[in-house]
Amino acid sequence: MGEVFAGRYELIDPIGRGGVGAVWRAWDQRRRRYVAAKVLQQSDAHTLLRFVREQALRIDHPHVVAPASWAANDDKVLFTMDLVNGGSLAHLVGDYGPLPPRYVCLLLDQVLSGLAAVHAEGVVHRDIKPANILLEATGTGRPHVRVSDFGISMRKGEPRLTEADYVVGTPGYFAPEQLLGAEPDFPADLFAVGLLALYLLTGSKPDSQALVDHFTQHGVPGAPEGVPEPLWQVLAGLLQPDPDARFKTANGARKAVLSAVELLPEETVEDEIVEVFDHIGPLPSGYGPDGPVGGGTQGSGARGNGAQGSGPSGGPVSGPRMPGTGSFPSAPPVPQEPPSRTPTPTPLPAPDMQPYAPPAQRYEPSVQPYVPPVRTYEPTAAAQQDLPQTRPYTVGQPRVPHRTPAPAGPGAQPPAAPGAQHAKPARPGPSPKVAVPVLVVALLCIAVGIWALIAS
Repeated sequence: MGEVFAGRYELIDPIGRGGVGAVWRAWDQRRRRYVAAKVLQQSDAHTLLRFVREQALRIDHPHVVAPASWAANDDKVLFTMDLVNGGSLAHLVGDYGPLPPRYVCLLLDQVLSGLAAVHAEGVVHRDIKPANILLEATGTGRPHVRVSDFGISMRKGEPRLTEADYVVGTPGYFAPEQLLGAEPDFPADLFAVGLLALYLLTGSKPDSQALVDHFTQHGVPGAPEGVPEPLWQVLAGLLQPDPDARFKTANGARKAVLSAVELLPEETVEDEIVEVFDHIGPLPSGYGPDGPVGGGTQGSGARGNGAQGSGPSGGPVSGPRMPGTGSFPSAPPVPQEPPSRTPTPTPLPAPDMQPYAPPAQRYEPSVQPYVPPVRTYEPTAAAQQDLPQTRPYTVGQPRVPHRTPAPAGPGAQPPAAPGAQHAKPARPGPSPKVAVPVLVVALLCIAVGIWALIAS
């Protein structure tokens, strides 16, 4: 497995080389996908500032591949972008030579579409060339190009990082005003697109200086061999030496290309079928379509030294030397398969702590219900000695009217009336010994009842 850069990007194998660093196929452990990672060495302030400018560019367009993220570690920095595996237009012309005019118009339409998005952000690319126009591996289907490599691009109005008499870019694709030290502007990119179109139609790099001289001295030259006249009229509008005489915008040039396509002859069965195949090659051992095989990365460091074509650990890369034609070469170096080692899983120690189980406690209320005390009245000993015991009260017998018998003789006196001899006895009641305790108990019961009502 490759080593990990900044704890996130696993550098797998080098797939290209640029002017200031190397391009690696990398595995993004956070986003779980393969990306292209350009690794730069912070050799000087200019290189670092160019890196800052390039990684800060964020353009979301189907025909632009711009930096997506970046990381730094020690004296190395990298930024990532989408992994485009179909090579570049330089590889396509190298495989097939001159391309059919209709096919070239399709490629130009997509290049101008992406360039229009770049210009809309106020950015001048300054390095449009075949090696910087990448292709998706679409096979024999419709091609899909991506404008890439914004290493020397700049926004209009930003300070230049080079002196006025120093030209930045690729020789052979400079606009005349660039050679004169003019400020970068959008028409310079359109001039490079015109040279790019001639390269695709003729299969060879055009002589830009000869074209400029001919335009200056004799006007628009005749169409080169293999270039249809309707399409040449569009390209002549891109190749004018005077920037004021060129197309002003990429969208304007795009409309002119689409109009020229309608005047081109139809394709025939004799036209060669162009196939865009994978130029990066298969993944090395230990990697699959969904990432590293085996569930993880075994890289032990985060050094990621990929500048100047060196490997992740700082050593030279095995395989043939990579061509300096841009971001992606035509063929990757032959990776050396490491000896297969099956890592022995180390069992994790069992945790000492037991799972928490709450104690089974039942809540008991601390306040007990109120139970009124039972009080009984008992007389004192003195009262028991002094007071006589009474018999229980009983109801007397019903009274029957009593008839007084007649006197026995003439001189006998009638018996006295019943009430005359005995007074009517009073109705007996409870004695104080019984009544007082009963009254006290009754009062206590009433008091307890009233207290209970108030407490509830």
